[in-house]
Amino acid sequence: MNNNYATLIREDRVHGSLYTDSQVFAEEMDRIFRRGWVFVGHDSEIPEPGEWVTRRVGIEPVIMVRDRGGAIHVLANRCAHRGNTLCWQERGRGNSFQCIYHGWTFGLDGSLRAVSHKAGFDRDRADLPLDRAGQVDLYRGFVFANMSGDAGSLADHLGAGGRDLIDRLCDLSPTGRIRLDAGWIGHRIDSNWKMWPESDSDGYHLDFVHASMLRAQPDNYYHDTVIGGESANISRAVDHGGGHNELDLRPSYARELAWLGVTREKVGAYCEALTARHGKERADRLLWDGPPHGFIFPNLFLGEVNVARVDPLDVGAVVHAHTVMQLEGVDPALNRRLLRQSEAALGPASFIVPDDAIIAERMQVGFHGVRPPVDGANARDGWIDLSRGRARERREADGRRIGHISDEVTNRGFWHHYRHVMESRA
Repeated sequence: MNNNYATLIREDRVHGSLYTDSQVFAEEMDRIFRRGWVFVGHDSEIPEPGEWVTRRVGIEPVIMVRDRGGAIHVLANRCAHRGNTLCWQERGRGNSFQCIYHGWTFGLDGSLRAVSHKAGFDRDRADLPLDRAGQVDLYRGFVFANMSGDAGSLADHLGAGGRDLIDRLCDLSPTGRIRLDAGWIGHRIDSNWKMWPESDSDGYHLDFVHASMLRAQPDNYYHDTVIGGESANISRAVDHGGGHNELDLRPSYARELAWLGVTREKVGAYCEALTARHGKERADRLLWDGPPHGFIFPNLFLGEVNVARVDPLDVGAVVHAHTVMQLEGVDPALNRRLLRQSEAALGPASFIVPDDAIIAERMQVGFHGVRPPVDGANARDGWIDLSRGRARERREADGRRIGHISDEVTNRGFWHHYRHVMESRA
């Protein structure tokens, strides 16, 4: 029986059972993560033919691999014979994948190449490839996959808003390309996965949840961009549509390169290289604006110099995995600075993700026992409010909805698109 998402998701509130209902989770894994576009990784992680990394698309283990011709495939990480997991390591390189159970060998494109003890095998090898994503596409090196093969184009999924967020990140590189090859750190959290699109795009909680960071780093640029009261702060919460959203910090930056914590004199070569690529006016704008703080539906977080994946494990468990943006064409010292900055923000002993994880786990506990409303029963119980700023948000001519940085414009945008997807793919 399908859930009634129009009942569970209203314009300014959602029901708490959406975080705890195992049937809801199963439907999400099908309608969002199997039948929609999902961020898998970056082409810089597998630069050479034969290189691969292991990932998840929803709860399905997959292998992202580059074949000998340079094409990228997303393959099910299980043997087509008896389902044994092919790759246990996080990454590797080879000419094929061989199952250690019965020795079946698969090519880098997933095709079945060899079967042990062939006399007992009477099938056509072409009929037994690895399961694979029906669609794989890239945008500026970011690899997305759709397992079902019928999600439409990636360009339509990203829309103008999603493409703009990725463009603003990549354009900070003097070559127009970034790398995500520094390694990923994953935090396993006992919460529903949807709490992370919410938290990553919430501008209301910083001075409460992350008070220790603000005390330890009193000159942190978040003081200018997020803290400071409603009347003084001009940063914005933006719903780009399609489930993509952003905390737009650019209006509140007090100086250029505030996002990097340096002055132009300390990164002069970088600034000159960026000017050579874009021209002075565009380069100066990029150096002021910095990278975006945005979310691309359903699982890609662009957290300024950090990039994160939201990988669901179960209805009450998720991995929030992050890595750091590395710029091509810059002095290695600048990339080391970005790495140190990322460790302080999102690493295991950092200020941000551990704090957010505690909140998410406590929210998950708070929803224990909440039941969806059925035929009017419990109709008033278990709701969470998302109305903040609804009366003062504005809709632009291009369809974006914009509000104050502390408003829940971003969360409403996520949930409204979620409702559309869950209903349209029922």
